[in-house]
Amino acid sequence: MSLVRWDPWREMSSLRQSVERAFDDAFHGEGEGGATPERAWAPRCDIKETDSALVVSADLPGMKLEDIAVELHGDALTLKGERRYVSEETGENVHRVERAYGSFYRTFTFGVPVNPEGVTAGYKDGVLTVNVPKAEEAKPKRVEIAAA
Repeated sequence: MSLVRWDPWREMSSLRQSVERAFDDAFHGEGEGGATPERAWAPRCDIKETDSALVVSADLPGMKLEDIAVELHGDALTLKGERRYVSEETGENVHRVERAYGSFYRTFTFGVPVNPEGVTAGYKDGVLTVNVPKAEEAKPKRVEIAAA
């Protein structure tokens, strides 16, 4: 049996992520039975952290660049846009439409100071990638140990 040191901050972070996920699912996700027409869709996103930045990747297939907006307010990043339904007049009867259309709005709070001037975003192959650099005070700093 091994002992593991308890870290209350790690549990608080885990709790915060669980609460954010619950609210996200309740207001933006797909509940039982799939998305309802009156509810906005929400693109799936990944957030990764490096020593120097936070990187958000969002799946936005079929969207045009001009229909996507990225905003940073403090340490909160907002992705919003609209995927438009293009009706094809082919004379065929449509039996099922499972792909989501309409407006979306996602906000992520990072919880660490960020550098708003260094934010970059790119859109390629249906994936939006936003690179948000951490502020200098948020980056890890090596502390030299002096011999006593």
